[in-house]
Amino acid sequence: MHVLTDIAIIATIALVFGMIMTRLKQPAIVGYLLTGIVLGRSDFGFVEDRENVEILAELGVLLLLYLIGMELNLKSFMRIWKTAIGGVILQVAVSYVVVGLVALYLDWPWQLTLLLAFSLSISSTAVAVKILEDIGELNQRTGNIALGLLIAQDLAVVPMLLIVGSLSGKELNVPILLLTLGLAVAFLIGLILFLSRRERIHLPFLKVISGHADLTPLFGIVFCLGLAAISGLLGTSPAFGAFLAGLIIGNSQERKSIVEATQPIQSILLMIFFLSIGLLIDITYIWQNFGLVVVMLLIVVIGKTAINIVILRVTGVDWRSAFIAGTALGQIGEFSFLLMAIGGGSGYVSRDISQLMITVIALSLMISPLWLLTARRAQSVAAGQASNFKLFWHKAFGKETVAVARVVRSATGYFGSVTYGTLPKGQASANLAPDDMGPPSFPADGSETIIQSEDAAAYQAVLEEERNKENKNRE
Repeated sequence: MHVLTDIAIIATIALVFGMIMTRLKQPAIVGYLLTGIVLGRSDFGFVEDRENVEILAELGVLLLLYLIGMELNLKSFMRIWKTAIGGVILQVAVSYVVVGLVALYLDWPWQLTLLLAFSLSISSTAVAVKILEDIGELNQRTGNIALGLLIAQDLAVVPMLLIVGSLSGKELNVPILLLTLGLAVAFLIGLILFLSRRERIHLPFLKVISGHADLTPLFGIVFCLGLAAISGLLGTSPAFGAFLAGLIIGNSQERKSIVEATQPIQSILLMIFFLSIGLLIDITYIWQNFGLVVVMLLIVVIGKTAINIVILRVTGVDWRSAFIAGTALGQIGEFSFLLMAIGGGSGYVSRDISQLMITVIALSLMISPLWLLTARRAQSVAAGQASNFKLFWHKAFGKETVAVARVVRSATGYFGSVTYGTLPKGQASANLAPDDMGPPSFPADGSETIIQSEDAAAYQAVLEEERNKENKNRE
């Protein structure tokens, strides 16, 4: 088969999957991951020269960091930088503690522990922004908090890449690593402070290409790759230079024209990057380890969401905003792929662990529709000003709880004693008849249950409201 035919087929499949995901109101990157999974099957034989794909994917990573740098609103970030940076530090710290406990049990090296902690603490900017935009929270306080965390995570990716890259060597030179990391972070902070306190800067040499549509995209790519190359020669990551290039262009007067000119090139290379990640996912591995993959996916995503909510509450964010923002940030980010790819080339990450993590990261992005549904429900229920988690849960998932209650009760015969509370000996915990559409009844002696009396009343009111809405829709 001719190489042009291969390219046409690959581009067509990526376009189809991207359109499907867009119709489902999901980021196109999920479709590109699916494209890579489909094309990765050796039966098709579309992608045989993966080395060239990896080179293009590396360019895609540089342009992704370049784009993120251009899109950062530094002035808005500086208003909430304490909450954002504090939240990210806590995310990394908690992730390290949790992974560290597992590492002690499984005797993992500390390098692997650090790599996994970094990877799990990052969320997907594309998916999170899509969720917040779809539920109308992107420009609200909740969206500002979430975006602040995402920006802080993007900034944290730079030192993460430097650290993980240095761990891939045979010998770790700690003084050199600390010096390089310190200088890079200091320069980044200085540049951010400088740009955030000024209006749009003017780059004199851009006058030459101003008004030339054919030169503008070329300049944008050259500026990105040029600073990336210089950064690599200085001993820091090329990704660091690409990110700095994005920050400079993003805060210049010529930002709009350069973003518009380079967007098509970035889109194509980013498609190749996510396609290359999809190529790494082994369907056979998922099938043979299906139970492990599902359990790890649930633990990681649910655990990360819970950690996000707790951290946001600790940093002073109100319950409503913490729940919605924490849910929106519940998946694992695209930069985690890059961290795992770098770590996978070292000697401290086994193939099984690398394959498991890449699979879990990809699936966490693919189940974003479920997370979107949860965020929508949270957004609508939180408007009712739930005062605590129990009341919030009853309002958000009351109907589902009752449905599950019926199934469990019919299967076990003692659902109430397990789910709805702690009751005195000899008493049934709840009277939940199969035909009962409301919440369970409670013992008359006032013994304590998980659903307290005032919460139960609110729970009942929510269900009544839902029934009224359904009746109106039927009419």
